[in-house]
Parts: sequence; structure tokens; C-alpha cells
Amino acid sequence: MGKKGFLQISFAWLFAIIVGAVILSLTIFAVTKMIGTQETIIGAKTAKEIGVLLNPLETGFEIGKTTTLGFPAETRIYNKCDNARGIFGRQGIQISQKSFDKWTKTEVEVSFANKYIFSENYVEGKTFYIFSKPLEFPFKVTDLIYITSSQKNYCFINAPTEIKEELDALKQENIFTENCEELVNKIDVCFNSLNCNISVNYGSQIVTKNNEILHFRTDALMYAAIFSDKEIYDCQLQRIMQRVEQLSQIYQNKESFISQVGCNSNLRGDLTQLSNAANGLTSSANLGSIWNIVEKIKDKNELNSQCKLW
Repeated sequence: MGKKGFLQISFAWLFAIIVGAVILSLTIFAVTKMIGTQETIIGAKTAKEIGVLLNPLETGFEIGKTTTLGFPAETRIYNKCDNARGIFGRQGIQISQKSFDKWTKTEVEVSFANKYIFSENYVEGKTFYIFSKPLEFPFKVTDLIYITSSQKNYCFINAPTEIKEELDALKQENIFTENCEELVNKIDVCFNSLNCNISVNYGSQIVTKNNEILHFRTDALMYAAIFSDKEIYDCQLQRIMQRVEQLSQIYQNKESFISQVGCNSNLRGDLTQLSNAANGLTSSANLGSIWNIVEKIKDKNELNSQCKLW
């Protein structure tokens, strides 16, 4: 009988331990699920707030000013570019933050059709710097936005005078044009030299980084090539060309309208050519041929002072 009582007590304790373990597991699962849900909500909300913060950059915010974006925790901003959705593609933003020494994971993506962000696939830190520059091709197309982390310092070496003056006026805390010797986490951006992290051939309008070549036209695209990964650069460039195509068609319609009142800009054929070329761009290497059309249109529009389209 003593042994039987002993076994009964043991099974009772064992049952209690099992039940307790199940309850504890369910509680941990529920708390983990709640934390994960909350992190997803925070990530989506933060990404949306970043998109709102970028709005002033699209309304006359010129290079020469910079804005700072700060977070209380280590944060990763993922740049998601999709050139296949809709007429203009989509600019996506995903946020991941460090919690309990681990990066949160979320599939929530906030996207915009009218933003063009150039950066690495993701930038990491607590503080980020943002500036923009308008792109004219030949008319105003959009504002290109550049995002970098305070954890990386960019040293522009032997930059042309106009670039150096522009960057000095920017006064962004992680961009330098001189006195780079003591910088940590330094990325050298050299002009007309190959012995750097990033090399810019300003005459040939080529940026070389990670053994890859990115072609550019205009300083706005030069900065885009410097600060972004090739995958992001190529994708955003195609999105920009989709916008150029649509704007070319709009200006064709405007040209038809003003010609009815006796004002002929003689740009219809050139704008059609630009629209077709923009639609066919598959690589930054094709920018040269498109740029020839752009310059011709720009010259014609400037010369025709009485019937300018823009």
C-alpha cells in the first residue's frame, strides 16, 4: 500500500509538471506572438513615417540641405525597388530593428509610386542622412533621394570644383572633401583614379564599385550610382525611364495643343523618339544614346523662347 501511495503521488506531481509546462509554453508562445505582431506594426508604421518624411524632398528641397533621421534602437532600412508594378513601378521600404540583441523579421512593406530612393540594399544604424537632387531629362522628371548611414563616412577625393562646392555646402556629417585621414569606416570616392572603394570617371561618366560599372548622365545620377548598389541603381533607373516615357507623351499632347493656336515647338518627333528610347532602356550602358536625344530636345526648347514646352 505504501508503494502504491508513493506511485500515486509521483503521477500527480508528474501530471502537474506536464500541465504547468504546457501552460508555460502556451504563455511564452502567446507573448512571443504578441511581441512579433507589435514589432511588425512598429516596422510598418516607421516605414510609413519615413515615406511621409521624404515628401518635402519632392517639393523643391535642393541639395545644399540635408535632413537627419534618428531611431532609438539599431535599425535597418531595406530599399525595395520593383519596376514591374504599375506604370511607374513601386518604391518599397521595410524596417527591421534590433530587439533583445536580435533583428526583428517582418514581411510588411510600405510602398510608393512616386519616390525614388538610392541606397545600398539596406542601410544600418541609429542615425541616417538624407538629401536629394532634382533630375532633369531634359524636363524635370523627379527628385532623386539618397540615404546613407552615419556609420559610414564618404571621402570625396579630387572631386571637380563644382562637386566639391556642392558637397561642402551640403554640410552632411558623413560626407567629406578633405581631412579624411582620421575617419573611421571610411569609403573613399576617387575621381579619375581606380585605387579607391568607389571610382568616378567624370569625363566618361562611369562609376566603378565592387568590380561593377554603372553609367550615369547628370550629377543627380552620379550621386545615385555612388550611394546605391548596382541592383538598386538599375531598377530605379528603369523606373525613372518609365516616368520619362509618360512625361514625353504628356509634352507631346501639350505641343499639339499649343500648335493649334499658332505656337509650334517642333518637338513632337523628338519627344516620340525619347519616349521610345526610354521605354527600351534595359541597362545604364544605354544612357548615352538616350542622352543624345535629351540634349537635342533641350537645345530646341531653349532656342524656341516663344513656344517653350517647359
